Amino acid sequence: MRQLYLYVEGQTEQTFADVVLRPHLAQFEVYLMGAVLAEFGRKKQKISRGGVARYEPFKRGLMSLIKQHDRPEVTVSTMIDLYALPSDFPGWAEAEKLRIDPASRVIRLQQELAAAINPDPTRFLPYIQLHEYEALLFVDPSKMELFYSEHPNELAELQKIADDHPNPELIDDGKQTAPSKRIIAHLPDYEGSKLLVGPQVAERIGLTALRAKCPHFDQWVKSLEQLGQP
Repeated sequence: MRQLYLYVEGQTEQTFADVVLRPHLAQFEVYLMGAVLAEFGRKKQKISRGGVARYEPFKRGLMSLIKQHDRPEVTVSTMIDLYALPSDFPGWAEAEKLRIDPASRVIRLQQELAAAINPDPTRFLPYIQLHEYEALLFVDPSKMELFYSEHPNELAELQKIADDHPNPELIDDGKQTAPSKRIIAHLPDYEGSKLLVGPQVAERIGLTALRAKCPHFDQWVKSLEQLGQP
């Protein structure tokens, strides 16, 4: 049996982990024990959580989580966005040279983070989402109809964006064109309701479809599944 803890970007990822990943991984005897919000900063020993604005607070919280669960049967993984990743992140400068190849870029960053934290993949398995969580929703934007039934034209525009990319993970990380920014541009209400809408839409799309269209995400889930193998 393998115990898994996730160190995640925000509450959307927390809920996604709970409702989508937890039941799936249990079939492989990988038990998600909790998803902890990344440390954002600290003031007078009061910790604020959610988001990755600087590497040092992120690293401090991650190392604390790993130390707290320092047992052979425990693996810690991450689920953070490539979008707006801070420039002091390990390997950031070298990875920037790979912008033309997003898959290689994100893999390089994961490798550098593993080298900086713990290179043993049974103990630490870093994952960075290409380019952010909302890329998963572009697997099937029609599933957002549950929340935005009065906006068929806007949903059709989101589908066009999805159709214009080989896979949703290649929707870029521009300040106005990242996946979440594109959704908000067509559905402004999403900005204030992403904690509710984001995980439920992903659940409606289903893990099988998410993995089929998002190869980088699929590889992560596959790696998590393999943790349960003897």
